[in-house]
Amino acid sequence: MPGGIRVCKGHAYGNDFLLAPESDVRGRDLEALARAMCSRHEGIGADGLMIYSFGPSAVSMRLYNADGSASEVSGNGIRCLAALAVRERPGTTEVTIETPAGVKVLELRGVDGTQLTFRAAMGTPSDLRQITLHVGGEHLDAVALSVGNPQCVLLEDLLSEGRLHKLGRAIEHHPQFPNRTNVSFVKVETPQRVRILIWERGVGPTTASGTGACGAAVAAARYGGAARDVEVISPGGSQRVEWREDDRIYLTGWAKLVFEGIWME
Repeated sequence: MPGGIRVCKGHAYGNDFLLAPESDVRGRDLEALARAMCSRHEGIGADGLMIYSFGPSAVSMRLYNADGSASEVSGNGIRCLAALAVRERPGTTEVTIETPAGVKVLELRGVDGTQLTFRAAMGTPSDLRQITLHVGGEHLDAVALSVGNPQCVLLEDLLSEGRLHKLGRAIEHHPQFPNRTNVSFVKVETPQRVRILIWERGVGPTTASGTGACGAAVAAARYGGAARDVEVISPGGSQRVEWREDDRIYLTGWAKLVFEGIWME
């Protein structure tokens, strides 16, 4: 269709993304396009728009949040893109994705109907530190780090949706984070299991986050008594995060493709 953009929609645990080929969007205002396509009421609806290009040995991607801001990487988003790569190239068992946060390699671990499980090598955490924030009339002890994108983790005794909504946006935009930050509220239930609520930068509350799960696991292992191989449970479901002794993080979870069509302008 002239002027249309091919688009495929996928999600991982309800964290949803629109995938569009680079060749269809050249010369367009991608920030405005992301806002339009990701709109829940006037567009297709998604947490982010991922622009991709297939190469001989790797897939390259750029990600824009629902508010149009750029993001370095998404653990759930790259799984959706890997699911598309497996569909487009039958027999593929390993997908290499080039992101602004570095190269991520995803190994296909299982297929259950339309649901594909991958183990992704997410790199190493950096700039891990404890901080104190003054937000909403409170002094908050938090953990800041990067897992390819910025994360702020609050280790809590109880998780509260009300607290997420009260503090999430303010922490995202706090002056300590010049490029804003993703926010996770984390409860360590056992050494092998943590539970999280997520406020995603440029999106707001989400049912799941791959990089959020990684950041939560690292913070919980370093400062909260959790193991380095842990189940991370979000409202959308459970992912596995391994923070290995060599400092590398591996994220295991599923993704599925649910829709494809043409965005008409």
